[in-house]
Amino acid sequence: MTLTANAVDLGITPATLIERATAMAPELIARQQETEDRTYYAEDTHRAFRDAGFYRVTVPKRFGGYEFDFEVFLRIAQILTRACPSTGWMYCLGAAHSLVAGTLFDEQAQADMFAGGDFIAPAPIAPGGTARRDPDGGWILDGTWRYCSGAPYATHLIGHALVDDGDGGPPQPLLFVAPRDRWEMLDDWGGQLGLKGSGSQSIRMSGARIPEYFGRLGVHLGEVSVTGGTPGRDLHENAQYGGAPGSSMGLEGAVIALGMAQGALDAYTELMFSQKTMFPPFPARVQDPDYQLWYGRASGLIDTAETTVFAAARRWHELCARPAEEFTLEEDLRLALICREAAQLCWRAVEEILQPTAGSAAIRAGTRLERVWRDLSTMHTHNAFAVAMTTAIPRLFTQARLGGGAR
Repeated sequence: MTLTANAVDLGITPATLIERATAMAPELIARQQETEDRTYYAEDTHRAFRDAGFYRVTVPKRFGGYEFDFEVFLRIAQILTRACPSTGWMYCLGAAHSLVAGTLFDEQAQADMFAGGDFIAPAPIAPGGTARRDPDGGWILDGTWRYCSGAPYATHLIGHALVDDGDGGPPQPLLFVAPRDRWEMLDDWGGQLGLKGSGSQSIRMSGARIPEYFGRLGVHLGEVSVTGGTPGRDLHENAQYGGAPGSSMGLEGAVIALGMAQGALDAYTELMFSQKTMFPPFPARVQDPDYQLWYGRASGLIDTAETTVFAAARRWHELCARPAEEFTLEEDLRLALICREAAQLCWRAVEEILQPTAGSAAIRAGTRLERVWRDLSTMHTHNAFAVAMTTAIPRLFTQARLGGGAR
C-alpha cells in the first residue's frame, strides 16, 4: 500500500505497522554498508518509512497521526535496529519525539508542528547555543547543536538553548522547537567508531526566529515534572501525552540496545550452522557443547533484556493512565534505571560472549557482527548511558525515594 505524504490510512493497525517493518528488514540488512558510507539511510528508505506510516505512530489523532501506544513505536524501532543499527537509531531518535511534542507544547504549537502529518525531530539534551527575546515576543536562536540523530530527514529540531537572565545569575534553559526552514544541517558525521550511518549530523542556526509558543522557558527534558499535568494531557484523550519524557527517552535507548544485541545473535546463529570447531572431529558449532553454552548464555541475557524493556514500557503506560500526581520523579527515575540495566545486559551479551567467541573471521570489517559490536560500543559511550544513568540518575533516585537524609 502506498500513501501520499499527508494521507492517513484510517484502517491501519499496530500489527500492520509491525508487519511492514519486518518485511523491510532483509533489505536494511543488505544495505548496511551503503548506509554507513552515506552516513544516513537512503531517500527511498525514507519514502518507504513515510509511506508505511512510521513517522505518525505517536502523532496525535487530532493532527493526522495514528496515536498508537508508545510501545508500538518501540516494537517498530526494535525491528529496524535489529536489521540495521544505524537505521534503527536514526529512525528511533528522530520519530520518537512526536510524543514529546504532543506532551509538552500547547495546542497552537502542536497544530503548527504537526501540520504536515509526519514528524521527525532530533532532541539533543545538551544546550547547543543561546536564545534571546525577539522584539515581537518570540525567540532568536544562535548556535550549533551536535548529535542531532535523524537530522537528514527531520521536519523540526527539539533542542535546548541558554537564556541570560539579565541580572548576572545563571542562564535559564529554553526548550524549543525549530522548524526545518530555520536551520542548516552540517556535513560532519561518519568519522566515529560506530553508528556511522545514524544521521547524527550537527544543526546550526544563526539568528533563527521562532514564535513564542515554540519555546518553554525554564524547561529541560531531563528534568520535566509531569505531576501537575501537561498541555498534552489536557489536549488529548490519550493519557500517554501526560507521561514523563525522561523515562520515555530511556526506553528509546534501551530498545535500540536490544535491537542491536538481537542482530548480533542473529549473526552468531548463522555461524553456529556455517562454521566448524577447530579440533577433531570438527563438528559444526551447533553440535559443540561450548558453543551451545555460549549461545544459551547470550540468549538468556538478551531475552531478559527484552522482557525488562517491555515490562518497563507497560509500567510507563500504567503510570500515564493514573492521576498525574502519581507519575512522580521517583517513578520516572526508577524506569530510567531499569532501562540502563536492560542496555547493560545487551552489552554483556555482545561484548563478553558473542564477539569474543565468534572468531576473528566473523568480525572482519563490514561483517554484521563486527558492525553491531562497533555500534553498540559507540552507544556504550553515549553520555546518557555512560555518565548520566551511571552517576546522576542513581543518586537522584535515592534522594527522591529516601529524602535528603540519604547517606
